[in-house]
Amino acid sequence: MGMKGKFKNLFGLDEEYEIIEEEMEESDEEQKERRSKKNVVSLKSVQSSAKMVLCEPRSYDEVQDIAEHVVNRRSVVINLQRVDTGQARQIIDFMSGAVYAVSGQIKKLGSQTFLCTPENIEITGSITEVMEDVDPEQRW
Repeated sequence: MGMKGKFKNLFGLDEEYEIIEEEMEESDEEQKERRSKKNVVSLKSVQSSAKMVLCEPRSYDEVQDIAEHVVNRRSVVINLQRVDTGQARQIIDFMSGAVYAVSGQIKKLGSQTFLCTPENIEITGSITEVMEDVDPEQRW
């Protein structure tokens, strides 16, 4: 027996190594149980997190606040009836960039109404609009 072995026997370190190994095995089993519990997701928590925000901006200055909703994973319906055509185009351009940044979608719901959604919301279907009576300057 070498010096290392004598030292272990003198202080009883051989026994501690066995105890530590047993404790480590138990902690591995506990970790496996914890991992399996983490895979369970409550559907109530997923449903309660889905929100929709209705916005009716009066100027382009409000567009950052609207974009924050999309970044925070909320759907936004934007009604642009209260802004002039130039500002409405700027708002839609800004929101298109914000929606693209979060891998979302933007859809036109009406002549001046848009739906912006983050990536966790899927939009299906389409709304057709008859644009015969609308001034060409108003189309976007």
